[in-house]
Amino acid sequence: MRFAFDLHARDGAARTGVIRTPRGEIRTPAFMPVGTAATVKAMLPEQVRATGADIVLGNTYHLMLRPGAERVARLGGLHRFMNWDRPILTDSGGFQVMSLAALRQLTEEGVRFASHIDGARHMLSPETSMAIQRALGSDIVMAFDECTPFPADEATARASMELSMRWAERSRAAFGDRPGHALFGIQQGSVYRDQRAESAEALRRIGFDGYAIGGLAVGEGQALMFEVLDDAPAMLPEDRPRYLMGVGKPDDIVGAVVRGVDMFDCVLPTRSGRTGQAFTRRGAVNLRNARHRDDPRPLDADCTCPACRNYSRAYLHHLIRSGEMLGATLLTWHNLHYYQDLMAGLRGAIAAGTLSDFAAAFHAARAEGDIEPI
Repeated sequence: MRFAFDLHARDGAARTGVIRTPRGEIRTPAFMPVGTAATVKAMLPEQVRATGADIVLGNTYHLMLRPGAERVARLGGLHRFMNWDRPILTDSGGFQVMSLAALRQLTEEGVRFASHIDGARHMLSPETSMAIQRALGSDIVMAFDECTPFPADEATARASMELSMRWAERSRAAFGDRPGHALFGIQQGSVYRDQRAESAEALRRIGFDGYAIGGLAVGEGQALMFEVLDDAPAMLPEDRPRYLMGVGKPDDIVGAVVRGVDMFDCVLPTRSGRTGQAFTRRGAVNLRNARHRDDPRPLDADCTCPACRNYSRAYLHHLIRSGEMLGATLLTWHNLHYYQDLMAGLRGAIAAGTLSDFAAAFHAARAEGDIEPI
């Protein structure tokens, strides 16, 4: 079976469909929980699946450093290693090199860097990134790119974008022909429309199984991100998945879906769950706040996750304030469940042609704010 993408319905620029892979289907719009080091933190794989997730994301940079791609390959690949039999997307490692590694040296060849773990020196290039992701056995592989920093003037953004396009061509050549596996190219160009268009055209010429929108959610703010997304998705082939990397907050996702994006990932729901923040239909809730300590009500009365079905706000508050591991698990589970419920709602609204009503209700509920304290 080869990788395929079937569009089922549209509502304005928004789309819903299915990505088909040998390891299972991915319903779009899709949110991918982030499994940085071969684990979605605080969660068992079967718990992640129970939230409704069809696919998870792994990080090439972290896995190449620890435990090492060769070791993962010897142990049967990333799916067996982490006990996840569904699709896995791995990023190229470029973003982490730029944000985490020390003593970086960027050249046409790639990036030489010192590990943030032990200072050991490494080289990451389009060819090595493809080899590492192949060893991991990921179903969707990301081309190696430079994530353009923000802010960047036009000359800096152009140089970065053009380098990423040269690396995209080398990634395509190194990836080769791998039936059942997909390679996604990454559009760059910062906030400059003409550069985004040139990048999209270069990626079209090379040819990829899917296309990502990179270089956003890096500090530009939601208004500017949406301004870029007013045009960027439509520049990419409409018969291929469109993936907005590193996004984001629930209202970011709704706005991006309205503008034609199909796939998302972000550490926010898992990281927030570990620090006491929960996402609900009425906005974010901080369970550390004392207002919850005597509250017998569920976190979200309309949610069916274990945290909301079985435990009170008072108990969740106790777990978080006491530093108990169960608190991180329950709030992470809730947040991932909420995100997957949001994606299911978006898919249903697009299929029914009622996305504008869905988005209006989404924003109205959040504007109400959390329930009143007892």
